[in-house]
Amino acid sequence: MPGHRPSCRTECGRWKESRSRTSGSSWSTGGCRRRTETLQARRRGLADAADQRPNARRPQGPDRHARVPGYATYTGPPVQVSLDPSPAQDSGAGLLCVGVFDEASPPEWLREAPGAADVRTSFKKLTMLRPPSPERVLVIGLGPVGDFDSERARVAASLGVRQAQRYGASRLAWQVPGGAPIAAAITGGTILAAYRFNSLKSERGDDDESEGAGPVELILHGADGADELVAVARVAAIAANRARDLQNLPANIADPDYLAARAAEIAAGSEAIEAEVLGPAQLAGLGMGGLISVGDGSAKDPLLIVLRYTGQPEADPLGIVGKAVTFDSGGISLKPSASMHEMKMDMSGGAAALEATAAIAELGLELNLLTVVPAVENMPSGSATRPGDVITQLNGKTVEINNTDAEGRLILADALTWCAREGATQIVDLATLTGAVVVALGSTHAAVIGNDDALVGAVEQAGATVGELVWRLPLHAEYKELMKGTVADLTNAAPKRKAGSITAAAFLEEFIEDARWAHIDIAGTAWDVGRPYVGRGASGYGVRLLVELARSFAESGETT
Repeated sequence: MPGHRPSCRTECGRWKESRSRTSGSSWSTGGCRRRTETLQARRRGLADAADQRPNARRPQGPDRHARVPGYATYTGPPVQVSLDPSPAQDSGAGLLCVGVFDEASPPEWLREAPGAADVRTSFKKLTMLRPPSPERVLVIGLGPVGDFDSERARVAASLGVRQAQRYGASRLAWQVPGGAPIAAAITGGTILAAYRFNSLKSERGDDDESEGAGPVELILHGADGADELVAVARVAAIAANRARDLQNLPANIADPDYLAARAAEIAAGSEAIEAEVLGPAQLAGLGMGGLISVGDGSAKDPLLIVLRYTGQPEADPLGIVGKAVTFDSGGISLKPSASMHEMKMDMSGGAAALEATAAIAELGLELNLLTVVPAVENMPSGSATRPGDVITQLNGKTVEINNTDAEGRLILADALTWCAREGATQIVDLATLTGAVVVALGSTHAAVIGNDDALVGAVEQAGATVGELVWRLPLHAEYKELMKGTVADLTNAAPKRKAGSITAAAFLEEFIEDARWAHIDIAGTAWDVGRPYVGRGASGYGVRLLVELARSFAESGETT
């Protein structure tokens, strides 16, 4: 892309050195070769010195996961998408999907097929027909034409995927029942629905055998002029599936080091991205008391992972901050054991931020990004932060820790301040921050709270476009009063159980400097959403929203 600065990359794009809390050197994949080699040599020396200490930790890079058989970074099918101008009935796909509205009937070429008279048009009703050609046609009821939109198209696409898996059809075709946005929605819905995570299984069991591998090629008929939107939808959906992999991985694999390695891998794959990781010594030197304190109880080093994407030289970057608590036990304020195993997903915001950045770079969008992922593990131990402790955040404000399970806001606070000071004039953060948002909004909407109507509106519009819905909550001055401390400037948990999602955002607002800011609480939408094209477990929520937001900013020049 014009204007991109060339950058050299580390030899393998993976961060393999062991680290110690006392070493904590920062590193980056950008810059000149001499600087990169110097950093590599320094890291090797620090690692060697650390290994000689009596209490040296075991190596924490991705190499230590080699014992897990068959693991790959991304396990979803590499779905290819093509637009075919030929008539749908000439498709050579193993399964052709044709949508029919209540007000219509099957296309003329299908009406003579056996069973065509039994076609039901109510939404999600399925009828399998076997005309002479193509071999197998799935008629999907779309309901009233006035109710049909991109979300219903994604749901319909998921039904096609399930049938393709059932019949082992590797090529899936659609007669697109609408314009370019519908074609894009079918593309995204197909790729998301085709996702499966089974790379950690040594053998495929009966449940896995009940469905075939699913489609690896999607053919769209009647989608003239949809090339650009379809390409964006494909890249964004595949990136969302990569984020789902990170979410689904257990915490003994996807720890802070692992996310740092993934960031390096992303940077190695794009000339427009530079990666940098700040370790414990740098965090302490900068005064990031929130990130340090949350990590104090864990054997895993806290890290600040940074990606810088340059797509529009000289423009101010859009800041993206993603919370990444790779396992959240609650710390000394220990969580109940029920469902604690799911707390591996408390890094969902960080996963979305990393993979959205990769997708934006792949699309070559003309804007700059500063992506910041504070990565840490929250564990109880003799060195863990205690309830009642007081810490100092990067901006100098002191915080009394009333609840060590309200840790996400502490690491976000430092990351938001750092992001603003590094030049981001607009910042969007994503975090599985509060259980209160699940009570308020369930899994249909994420909450968005911010200090700038235009930015919040852009987030709302991007979410509506891709089906990752957000609902704005208020940020009144009275909520800020609830977060004032007694022995410190602030408390990390309000003493009364009121407006939990809003008070958490009110806390974060204390740390954004002068930036325009929107906070997205994805605790209810990151996991077990249950939508047909996502299902249970990891959803990858936020990736497609961020890509669409960046696309809209690139087209309008909003971040300049």
